[in-house]
Amino acid sequence: MKVYDIIILGAGASGLMCASFLDKKFKIAIVDSNAKVAQKLKISGGGKCNITNVDVSVDNFEGEIELISKVLESFSRDDLLEFLKVNNVSPVIRKDRYYFCKNSSDEIINVLKQKTKNSELILNSKVIDLEKKDNIFNIKTNKTILKAKKLIIATGAKSFANLGASDIGLKLAKKFDIQVKEFTPALVGLTLQKDQFWMKELSGLSIYVHIKVQNKTLKEDMLFAHKGISGPAILSASLYWKRGLMSIDFLPNDNIFDLVKGGKKLISSVMNLPKRFSKALLLALNIPDIECKKITKEIQEKLKLIHNYEFAPAGNFGFTKAEVCSGGVLADELIYESLESKKIKDLHFLGEIVDVTGELGGYNFQWAFSSAVMCAKNINTSF
Repeated sequence: MKVYDIIILGAGASGLMCASFLDKKFKIAIVDSNAKVAQKLKISGGGKCNITNVDVSVDNFEGEIELISKVLESFSRDDLLEFLKVNNVSPVIRKDRYYFCKNSSDEIINVLKQKTKNSELILNSKVIDLEKKDNIFNIKTNKTILKAKKLIIATGAKSFANLGASDIGLKLAKKFDIQVKEFTPALVGLTLQKDQFWMKELSGLSIYVHIKVQNKTLKEDMLFAHKGISGPAILSASLYWKRGLMSIDFLPNDNIFDLVKGGKKLISSVMNLPKRFSKALLLALNIPDIECKKITKEIQEKLKLIHNYEFAPAGNFGFTKAEVCSGGVLADELIYESLESKKIKDLHFLGEIVDVTGELGGYNFQWAFSSAVMCAKNINTSF
């Protein structure tokens, strides 16, 4: 039976990028349960794929700092942009910080297809089981058994189940007693406690906010939804929120006390926010919408909450609405320079299957690409 030098499980961003950088002398197979490669890349960013960000640092990720640092140093944001440039992909910057494909995510997908044309693609193949015997990995799929000297698991996580996403990577890791953290939804909308149900009445409205959670401050738009709250600021905040309080500054670019100095205008009229929101917020804070000149010391105290509205979310929208997942193979289980298992020789883990998660804004694709290239470089020199 044919024995591949390397089998990569997962034909997504990290799996394809890894194969792109592996030496062409290797006999490589890429296995995926989908009928086409790069399905998550295809639909991300409204079909234009938020590839990376203007600012990329360890501060944009949740996970083991030393591992994240090594991976980003191995293949940085600038390295990724240079790779794209050399391959005639010219991403555009949106909102002064997000890199997107100019026309379509197919621009980067086509590059990855071209770079992996020497690898054998084995699609529509669902991995069922895995064992290692006599230094050979035996991968059982729904169609056959595949054999490889080296195995790279880049199967992603559980979000986007409609694209074939699952926790198979964690199941395979656990077969070898590799310690993992179970997947939980991340970059996902948050549900509300009863005291915050007033926000549901604002469904469809979006405002710019600063959100503080743990030691992080996220600055972006917040969207009110019928299920709770969402939008870029909330999605990134969800990465760091585990339980307990977070706080929102609804007027980050103004000082409410400067706005309400004297005058006959109503408080809601001077807040530089959509009137619908201003009125709902004042009602929630039990502040009468009166003329600014009539504000009392008691009302002034309540106005402080506009800059520091503390609340505890009830939960999140779940895996079906999550952009990515937190959790994965623990960093302590991996050799940082190669992402190889410390316990099982020649077994590597890449991308979202590793317990590292980025904020919203291209960080998770940057992690996928960077971890893939670092692994490939190490294999090229050591295998």
